[in-house]
Formats: sequence, C-alpha cells, structure tokens
Amino acid sequence: MSGDELFSDLPRQTRARANDAGDPRMREPVRDQIELRAVDLEALVAADHPVRVIWAYVEKLDLQELEEAIRARTHTPGQAPASPRLLLALWLYATSEGVGSARALARLCESHDVYRWLCGGVSVNYHGLADFRTAHPELLDRLLSDTVASLSVAGVIDLDEVAQDGVRVRASAGTKSFRRRKKLHKELRKAQRLIRQLKEEATDDPQASNRRIVAAEERAAREREARVASALKKLAEIEAERERRSTTNKKQVEKQKEPRASTTDPDARVMKMADGGFRPAYNCQLSTAAGGQIVLVTDVTTVGSDRGLARPMLDKINRRYGRWPKRHLVDGGFNKNDDTEWAAGRGIKIYGPPSRSKHRRDPYQPSDRDGPGVAAWRVRMRSPHGKSVYRRRVQAECINARFRNWGLQRFMVRGLEKVQTVLRWFALTNNILAGHRLLQAAA
Repeated sequence: MSGDELFSDLPRQTRARANDAGDPRMREPVRDQIELRAVDLEALVAADHPVRVIWAYVEKLDLQELEEAIRARTHTPGQAPASPRLLLALWLYATSEGVGSARALARLCESHDVYRWLCGGVSVNYHGLADFRTAHPELLDRLLSDTVASLSVAGVIDLDEVAQDGVRVRASAGTKSFRRRKKLHKELRKAQRLIRQLKEEATDDPQASNRRIVAAEERAAREREARVASALKKLAEIEAERERRSTTNKKQVEKQKEPRASTTDPDARVMKMADGGFRPAYNCQLSTAAGGQIVLVTDVTTVGSDRGLARPMLDKINRRYGRWPKRHLVDGGFNKNDDTEWAAGRGIKIYGPPSRSKHRRDPYQPSDRDGPGVAAWRVRMRSPHGKSVYRRRVQAECINARFRNWGLQRFMVRGLEKVQTVLRWFALTNNILAGHRLLQAAA
C-alpha cells in the first residue's frame, strides 16, 4: 500500500508563507447582546435650538378650555391622553420642519431626538395627532391674533403698513375627480345602491368578522355619498355664480365649458398655477406686517384670481385689530378701482402698480372716469416716493418662500375649513419663530 493511500484521510496541510500575518481581524456587529444605556433627554437638544423657543411659547399659554374637555379624571378610570400642550408644540415644530403627515410625525416621536425631547416619554399615536391638527381652528385664530398684539405692543412691528399676497396651493384631489352634473348624479345613485346592498348583506351574514368588514365598506360608501352630494351642492353654487356674471359679460360666460366639481374635495377649484399649468388648488391669502414678516391675517378662497380680494382682507384686519392700516401694499393682480376708491374713503393708501391698457394709454395718468381716490393712487404710484414704498412689499414674498420650504406645496387635508386651519398652523409657527428673532434683535 502506498503512502498516499495510507494517509489519504488526513487534512491537507498548507505551508505558511514567511510574510503571512494571518487572517484579517475585524469588528463585526453583534445584535443579540443586551445593553443598558443612560439617556439624558435634556442633553439631546442644544440650548439655542428652535424647538426650545416653541416649547417656551406653549408653556405660557392658557389651554384650560382644551384641558376641561378631557374626560379622564384623577379619580375615574380610563386612559389618560397626551397633553394638549404637547400636541400643540409637536405640530408647531413639525410645521417648521416641513412635516405635514400625522403618521410621519408619530414615527419621528419614536426615532428623532428633538421630537423625543418634546414628548418626554409620552407616547402619541397618529389618530390623535391627525384629529388635533384640524379640531381647534378658533384656538389657532386666537393665538395668531395674540402673537401679533404682543409684538405690536413690544414695538417690533408696525400695523400702519401691511402687505397682501396670494399663493395657490395644490389641493388633495386629482384632476380626474372633477365631474359634470350628469356624472355626479350617476355616482350618487351608485353610492346609494352600494349602501343598500351592504346593509342587506350585514343582516344576512351571521359572522361577526364579516359584519365588521361590511360595516367598514358601508362607512366608506356613506362617505362617498356625502362627498358626491357636497359636489352637487358646490356645482349649484358655481352655476349660480355664472348666472350672476352672465348679466354683465354674457359672451364670456357662454364660451366657458360646463362646470364641474370634484368628488374627492368638492371645495377645490381648478386654478392656474405659478408654472402655467391648471390643477385643483386653493388660493391662500396672507396679510403681513410689511416690515417684520409677521402674518396678521390668513384667508383661503376658491377664486383663482386675486382681483377684488384686497377689500375683504382689509375688513378682516379692521375686525380683528380694531383699526385700519394707513398703507396697503399689493401687487398688480389685486387692482380694482372700486376697492381703491373704497380704501381711500377710509384713509387707506393703496400701493400697487396699475395695469397696462391694451390701448397703450399711460396707466399713471388719471382719466375722467376715475374717482378722487383712484386718481390720487395713479399719481402716487408715479412718484419716486410711491415706488420706494411699494418696494417694501418684497418682504411679503419671503414668507411665501418660507412656507413653501416648510412643505406648503400640497394640502394633506380636504375641505375649505380644514385647509384654513392648516394655513393657520403655518402662520402661527412663522410668528413664533420670526417674532422671537425680532425681540432678540430689539433687546
């Protein structure tokens, strides 16, 4: 028997090289080990972090009205909800960070250090966050007025000069969701048939699990029916508005196509956007203190044009703060001679460029049809002083850009009331942070 056959089962030996240092040595992750970590939440956030400004503001608020509505009491059973003060602070900071989804905010409260610092060990769920965001529009409106009043008393903003600008924001609805009257009635009948069918199935099916499924489907069908019915109501309003405009401009109205309304968000309207395209949107109006980038009043309309919206905004300012501004700065899209004349009668000077005439007439030259207020406006805008005052309106554009950076590209909610509430979140967040900077600069 040969040597090779006798030791054939032994492992083959490899000759080590003189310069061989061995196998590579590395640190590999070991994820099944148990660790005890000491975490200081207070040390996770820097002393000058913006979230501390928001929390300092929220801590001073009187939220007794919201706290009284909590059903969990000291000597009664039930799950204690998250504090309204915490929910308010979470949404204010989330707005400044461009977070508009309740689910995304709930995830950040578990993983992000700043949101964990705000929560301080309190767990939140996305249902509660979503409900709180749109449940208290009156509170946000009051807080917005309070911030403006406190900054005005401190002397860091001046209410004598205000600027107004509009920004169109995409609605949470698709273009294909817009239907004409005939199609809307068809969709309404379809939803009603589905509801009747689901009710019959719920009574015939003895299984509880299937009944819950049918109940969820029935609830979705009822919501669909309500949206279609609301779309039909909005469609009637659009038709009435066209009928009113046909008395003054019948030919233009006749050229328009049959009106449509959305089954997803009946309040939304198709508008021309900044890029020239047409999409379902809302026209958000902001009135700001011209010198401090502080929002005074917000408004949301379903009219695609800014023309004629200066007077309603001035009325809102007067009702809220009990005074008229002395100077109102607007861009050319707001021009309406009737509004300019009305403002002049209340001591308000409008600063905005006049529109160019198709007849190539000098827009700064008063005409025989102009009232004294409009004539004075044209002369004012021709003067170097008027142009220098109007240039201060540029600061209002900074707020629009800031809101865009914060995620005001498309609303995540539906309906005019909820859209107005979300816009107030943006305005209040802006006033807290911008007001803090103004107070620091004035100190």
